[in-house]
Amino acid sequence: MLQPELDIVQKWITPGSRVLDLGCGDGMLLQSLGSSHQIEGYGLEIDPERITACIAKGVNVIETDINKGLAHFPDKSFETVLMTNSLQALMRPDRTIEEMLRIGRECVVTFPNFGNIRARTYLGVKGQMPVTKQLSYQWYDTPNIHFCTVKDFETLCLEKNISIIHRATVSSHAIDRQLMGIWPNLFAETAIYHLSK
Repeated sequence: MLQPELDIVQKWITPGSRVLDLGCGDGMLLQSLGSSHQIEGYGLEIDPERITACIAKGVNVIETDINKGLAHFPDKSFETVLMTNSLQALMRPDRTIEEMLRIGRECVVTFPNFGNIRARTYLGVKGQMPVTKQLSYQWYDTPNIHFCTVKDFETLCLEKNISIIHRATVSSHAIDRQLMGIWPNLFAETAIYHLSK
């Protein structure tokens, strides 16, 4: 079963299109899109165990370090380029988004919202970096190197002249789901953006 944010991502994918998934993990999303949307999908992944899981699912996967760039892909070679929950772990997420929009007509990005009220409260009350379901690592072993909020991301899009086609947010708490439409920077746990140039 896909996570709620991945259900939203699927709605933004054109059936029969070419899709590239950066940091595709075990290939679950590409496999699901292949079944539901008959996409021609390719994944990029660096972790050998996840690559093996992709191959076992029949997902086309290429071993690549996204931090080293995507120059080997020609302009507009995909309809959509995806990156789910990897943005915060990249060396230069701004450059990666620009590359995604170079090689894809559109892109979809999801990331944990570090501005969420629960993360803020955890830090304010405990005086320690938050450890939550979405942010499950300790400060010293986290792969997250760029802590981004909804507001930070939208500011980046504005600065880079990136168009936001759709925005959705997800939270696992009922009260947050009611309030995140009004204050997404404060109540969203995960942010999902559909972008174009």
